Amino acid sequence: MKPLSFIIITYNRPDDMLALARNIATLDHASDLLEEVIVVNNASTEDYGPFRKFIASTPHIPFRYIESPENLGVARGRNFALQQGRAPIAIMLDDDAEMGNRDCLVKLLQVFDRQDTDRPKAIVSFKVLYFENRQMQVNAFPHKEFAKHRDKHFLETYYYAGGAHAVKREALEKAGLYPEDFFYGMEEYDLSYRVLDAGFSIVYSDEVVMLHKESPQGRQPKKEKLRQMWVNKCKVAWRYLPKKYFRSTAWMWSLEYLRKTGYDLSGYRQGWAELRSIPASEQRKPVSPSTIAYLRKMGARLWY
Repeated sequence: MKPLSFIIITYNRPDDMLALARNIATLDHASDLLEEVIVVNNASTEDYGPFRKFIASTPHIPFRYIESPENLGVARGRNFALQQGRAPIAIMLDDDAEMGNRDCLVKLLQVFDRQDTDRPKAIVSFKVLYFENRQMQVNAFPHKEFAKHRDKHFLETYYYAGGAHAVKREALEKAGLYPEDFFYGMEEYDLSYRVLDAGFSIVYSDEVVMLHKESPQGRQPKKEKLRQMWVNKCKVAWRYLPKKYFRSTAWMWSLEYLRKTGYDLSGYRQGWAELRSIPASEQRKPVSPSTIAYLRKMGARLWY
């Protein structure tokens, strides 16, 4: 069995998906290291004909194209794709991405193999640059203290970039898969806390680079997605952290929701209604005190 797979969930981006497929085909030792490249079409209505024609003409790369009958969202889509594959390490990419260094597959295996952390590595988070200008994408850096860590080549950290990471299958088997009840946003924190509590580490390395086709000016999520992020972050805090962090996360994110939506009071009230139901509907599975100590050692921002 070859060590690596790509897992890509695509929705209404056929041109970007074609560009990414072409990019993957040019990577060093791709045919030697890739067990599969699994592309799940999340019930898109766009024409993926040119992409399908390309992968049919590229038999040396093990592309597998699967059409989902419904939009599974990111987390469910990744879990679905994982069940179709078998490689020990899965590289998770968004479809608006390309790999930025041709030797990224070789470098990724080297990062996983190095004995430079006390815990076995579960996840490697990549360096993310904007495709347009090759500047670092701050909100894709896997630590909230960006200025402190931005120039580091390697960092042991406490969460990962959702669309730019690789994960060991054995860690998912022990800690559990991506949270399927999170249609959009914050699944990174949910899985991160479980992975860390299972005794693994999460690291960042600039030896693997992803180019993101998001504009450097960013894109403001719609109000519904902002509310999902707020609620999901609170679910994570309730599930895994001391209760004081659930309360602080709820209040701090409620203010952030108001600020970013121009004081959308209707969504604000709906968000609080969803939050009030969390203690009754969500089971608490607090991480161990040693994991809380580890999170603090990593400089994790727990309050919100």
